[in-house]
Amino acid sequence: MSDNSGMINRVQAKAQEVAKEDYDKAKVLLSEAAKSGSFLYPIRGIFYFITHRALWKPFMSRLLPTISLAAGVTTAMFFFTYLPQLAILVFVNGPLAVFTTVLLILNESSTITNVIARNFLLQDAILDTFDGTLVARNATGIVSEGRQLKSGNDPIARLGKILKNPFSKFTPKALIRYVMYLPLNFIPVVGTVIFIVLQGRARGKSVHGRYFQLKSWSSSQQRDWLEQHNGPYTLFGTVATVLEMVPIVSTFFAFTNTVGAALWAADIEQKNTDMTAGTAPNLRESAKKAQ
Repeated sequence: MSDNSGMINRVQAKAQEVAKEDYDKAKVLLSEAAKSGSFLYPIRGIFYFITHRALWKPFMSRLLPTISLAAGVTTAMFFFTYLPQLAILVFVNGPLAVFTTVLLILNESSTITNVIARNFLLQDAILDTFDGTLVARNATGIVSEGRQLKSGNDPIARLGKILKNPFSKFTPKALIRYVMYLPLNFIPVVGTVIFIVLQGRARGKSVHGRYFQLKSWSSSQQRDWLEQHNGPYTLFGTVATVLEMVPIVSTFFAFTNTVGAALWAADIEQKNTDMTAGTAPNLRESAKKAQ
């Protein structure tokens, strides 16, 4: 009896120790993320995009086909998946399942639309928006590493021939990860929060793909930087994910999030953020050697 009691006490003590370690890690990550201000960049991106009409050109050029895609995906999702998902959610949410199923399908449709659009319809437009924002912020030096620049005042019109292949090509990882984590939404409130944070963490790792490419950073350099700044990128990705989950305007937010990511990259490049104040000196040195 005493042996069992002692084992239980040891297990409880170990569990408390692990919980404390995880809490301390989460506290450090949140502190770093809050200090970096990364969560503000998606919001800044909205205002910057709205107030800089020149950046609207790539968005407007893809608006009609993206709306058509969104309408088709949403209609198909309601037709084929509403009743099956309602049958599951009614056991979890009761009468509210009628409404929560609609919200879930809108979320799913938005995600599917974003994945397809980003990789097959919007890739060039997103690239031009990112590079154009950097040009608008006078970060022409780094943009010229990846594409030719023309003279003039219009940041989009200045973008010339691409010298470095834009972003990574389509992989099904994002969609597979989304489907894997989707059942978390069946857990009221907490499950949805965990789902969004997990999606945000994955999203955050990709927001500066173009920036790293322009810097000519190797995969190991990118990985080191992202690991050292996991908190800020997760927080940026979480806010961006929440915005892009909004039905109908998700594509608009995909562009404003791109602008926000470019504004963040410009601040990092100009040493205008705490992330470059005494952090990752070895990484910056190796990055300079790689250029």
